[in-house]
Amino acid sequence: MTYTCIEYTVNAGVAVLTLNRPANLNSFNADMHAEVKDALKAARKDSQVRCLVITGAGRGFCAGQDLSDRNVAPDAQAPDLGASIEKNYNPLMRMLRDLPMPVICAVNGVAAGAGANIALACDLVYAARSASFIQAFCKIGLIPDSGGTWTLPRLVGQARATALAMLGDKISAEQAQQWGMIWQVVEDDALMDTVLEKARFLATQPTQGLALIKRALNASATNTFDQQLDLERDLQRLAGRTQDYREGVAAFMEKRQPEFSGR
Repeated sequence: MTYTCIEYTVNAGVAVLTLNRPANLNSFNADMHAEVKDALKAARKDSQVRCLVITGAGRGFCAGQDLSDRNVAPDAQAPDLGASIEKNYNPLMRMLRDLPMPVICAVNGVAAGAGANIALACDLVYAARSASFIQAFCKIGLIPDSGGTWTLPRLVGQARATALAMLGDKISAEQAQQWGMIWQVVEDDALMDTVLEKARFLATQPTQGLALIKRALNASATNTFDQQLDLERDLQRLAGRTQDYREGVAAFMEKRQPEFSGR
């Protein structure tokens, strides 16, 4: 597939997906949705990809939905936004969450609306010091989507999630880090170097084990304690059958650095 709205590259086990509509603050239209889904499918199928980085081109990460695709005249029939979410955002979020590898988001500027929630759904979020996050939905009479009503309360608590969703205040990268929304704030000119260094490290680690960690942590939000114990048992059984587990134990016993294959 030839991409016009994103860039997608793979190098040394790291795939980098760059949202590339900078004139529109990388907001989503139909073409971008199709291209991002295609790139996520490519990353999942490519055995050489062991970590995915998502970032944005230009001065913003992602402004969410391109509203010019949904402009509603006063006398026009109301659009079915639920159908749009079912077709576009929900499949994207499920694909992103289920990728069997670490996903790092490098938030290089404003992350608004669905753009903020896509970032927060990634496993590790690094943000440039100049970046910001805003749940802009309330400003046009909508609710947070792209998993925002699920992710935000779990990251920052009910009170802060409610305020962010109802007031639509912009918060800085530093505030997001203090509240536990993101992992780390990085100086603007060091963002991609920092993220790529961490991505290259993760691409040398036991990929299947990291994927199982994701499954366990994601399930913990809705499992009971007993259910989670059972899941840990089942996933640990799978982890113990990987080549990387054998290599990790052998390297420990031989007092050397492990060489994980991702299998």
